[in-house]
Amino acid sequence: MTSDRKLEHINLALDSQTGLSEQDRRFNYEPMLSAHPENTDLSIRFLDKTMRTPIWVSSMTGGTGVAQIINGNIARACREFGMGMGLGSCRKILFDKTHWDDFNFRDVIGEDQPFWANLGIAQIEELLQSKNIQVLIDMITELRADGLIIHVNPLQEWFQPEGNRLEQSPLLTIQQLLNVVQIKVIVKEVGQGFGPESLRQLLMLPLAAIEFGAYGGTNFSKLEMLRSDQKMLEYQLPFAFVGQSAEQMVNSVNQFLKENPNPTCRQLIISGGIQNALDGYYLTSKSQLPSVFGMASAVLKHASDSYESLAAFLENQIQVLQLAHSYLKINPDYHG
Repeated sequence: MTSDRKLEHINLALDSQTGLSEQDRRFNYEPMLSAHPENTDLSIRFLDKTMRTPIWVSSMTGGTGVAQIINGNIARACREFGMGMGLGSCRKILFDKTHWDDFNFRDVIGEDQPFWANLGIAQIEELLQSKNIQVLIDMITELRADGLIIHVNPLQEWFQPEGNRLEQSPLLTIQQLLNVVQIKVIVKEVGQGFGPESLRQLLMLPLAAIEFGAYGGTNFSKLEMLRSDQKMLEYQLPFAFVGQSAEQMVNSVNQFLKENPNPTCRQLIISGGIQNALDGYYLTSKSQLPSVFGMASAVLKHASDSYESLAAFLENQIQVLQLAHSYLKINPDYHG
């Protein structure tokens, strides 16, 4: 009833106050230009497939016991909502099929959505040195994955008690791999992002996409430090705070495009520190290259709970995107 609604307004008015310090200055709010959204087309042609929703579920987990349930929920959601999925590190199934079912989700996600395997740069270096690249190709083929995500993580490897030592630059390793295989490759970082020169070099390679894995989200270097002893943590912790944010990286790519408008790599997965779909909308709108945005920790939380929790979360994120497309424009005067 109207009287009940008015009473609610009175009771909640004081709790609904907002201050200028809370204002989101990234956007101009334009309430005059659109009806309420209904069935807004959010689709994007990305990685040679049509994603109905521009959300990428970033690589996370595998071989941990509960991973089969988590990855199954994620794959099912990607199919339902038209999203892309990157598996967690497939190292455990490279030579041993014990945990194969934690990763084998092509039938669940379907043929129409992007589904990518994942391996670390240290493993790629080892396979190249041992001239055993065929085992990688076989794994991707058996998973029926669209290609391979290579996560570049020199700081994580350095700080990890069980970590590998890289014998050459990741750039050289990736160039060598591209010279000997025909598979599609995405390169990502794991929580600290890529500086401008690293981005420039990657944009010049024939990659399917670059995934940011930017500073501001889960930082796997810090995670490994926390696994070390306290004295080592004290010495190493400053490295946890270096890196590039997703917005800094979008700005770096846009600046590079002014100098070279035709990069070899022309697609981005903007991930790292994206807390909600409004963050993703802002960054993908700002990007001058076709892009989707990645969400990891929030999706992992809901996927670990139940499929119903995950589906409800994603439905709300999609509604946010639809509203943003209807009423928000990038504020050209904002420089975050």
